[in-house]
Amino acid sequence: MATSPRSPPGAPPPPEFEISRQSRLLAAVRFPEDIALLGSLSKKVIDLDELRMLAAQGVPDGAAVRPTVWKLLLGYLPSDRALWEQELAKKRSQYAAFKEEFLSNPMEIARRQELEGQGSENTGSIDNGLLHRSEVTQEEHPLSLGKTSAWNQFFEYSEIMEQIDRDVKRTHPDMQFFCGDSSFAKSNQNFAEADSFFCFVELLSGFRDNFCQKLDNSAVGIQGTLSKLSQLVAKYDGELQRHLEIITEVNPQFYAFRWITLLLTQEFNFADTIHIWDTLLSDPDGPQETLLRICCAMLILVRKRLLAGDFTSNLKLLQNYPPTNISHLLYVANKLH
Repeated sequence: MATSPRSPPGAPPPPEFEISRQSRLLAAVRFPEDIALLGSLSKKVIDLDELRMLAAQGVPDGAAVRPTVWKLLLGYLPSDRALWEQELAKKRSQYAAFKEEFLSNPMEIARRQELEGQGSENTGSIDNGLLHRSEVTQEEHPLSLGKTSAWNQFFEYSEIMEQIDRDVKRTHPDMQFFCGDSSFAKSNQNFAEADSFFCFVELLSGFRDNFCQKLDNSAVGIQGTLSKLSQLVAKYDGELQRHLEIITEVNPQFYAFRWITLLLTQEFNFADTIHIWDTLLSDPDGPQETLLRICCAMLILVRKRLLAGDFTSNLKLLQNYPPTNISHLLYVANKLH
């Protein structure tokens, strides 16, 4: 009886496997619009353990389910699908309140407060929400530089928002979505902005100590995280660790600082980064340990070049990591678990 040949290591899975995995992932998420396709497989409560197991291998791009999968993995959406609409409405309303509080023009705030205080029957005497010159205090003056000045805070927040907008557009200038020009980006801007904010909050909660300057030199700060990477490399490849850090004096902070703080977004192309994040977000113990294993695997995959290199060549290699098979990289990282 003929048997199908085994796929070589690192080869992509056969199409039938990918279709099966995509079907299982859809079944695990069970969107309302997919009920017709899933039939009896549809359930009211998401099996998060199954979802993590499937997503860790990479969420199929063709399924168009990654946004919802990530919201579930990050805990932004509850596992009970019946609560999704209520939870999303609450979070999006909360985000709108944040924007109103921090980004509203102080003059608009004053106008609303005066309207609320005097009532609709006295709106004729409000003077368009403007204060008389004698009533404008130093802290309420638009040119005030005081830390408690509402105007000063408004201008600071506006500058931050402008910087964020520029950074977003520069992230992937070749992609229309990041430029905000596509119809999809414009139609989804309000909800996507709110959802992205809360997902980012959940994501950062697992890495926040790396960004706290007071903790930099502590066991839980960025230096402690870099030390953990060094220990991990020493555990699985002592020769490589000694050559890098002792012989060539290429310490982790010279290259891994960016790897860790930017979650590898600058080391790989967009599609590969998304695949890596599927795996990062799927770890039930949090993404930090998985990130360190991936960083360790990156070093192991180029060990021959590193062992043959000196300070200059090794630093250049690690600061400009070469293209690699992401599936194989994640496979090696998983073996370090």
